Amino acid sequence: REKDDKYKNWMPKLRMAKEHMDQRKSSIDVERIILKLKKSDAEKSKKMEKEEKFFRETFKYDKEINVINTAIAECSVPSKRRVDLPVTAGEQLDVIDVTEGSAVICRNSEGRYGYVLVEHLNFR
Repeated sequence: REKDDKYKNWMPKLRMAKEHMDQRKSSIDVERIILKLKKSDAEKSKKMEKEEKFFRETFKYDKEINVINTAIAECSVPSKRRVDLPVTAGEQLDVIDVTEGSAVICRNSEGRYGYVLVEHLNFR
């Protein structure tokens, strides 16, 4: 009986300490994740600003950038020129502007802009 009493009294104390440690670790982990997300969002926005600036200079585009439509690439197409946007099959693209001919100006999820042929796109 003495051993059982000692064991029963000791176990709840250990559980409480372990739960407390788990709570402490989880709150620290959450703070780290939030800081990582803020840092990656800041880096991503800087990259997107850089891509937009390059797009405006290269295409001489002075209009406001509005998404006209969204499209999904039907097949993968590598870019032959810097102004062409390389796409992969199944990638979702934002259509920014329609040009003369069979190409449209699109933006991918990374923020890059370029021409994509209409025949490679599937509009919703």
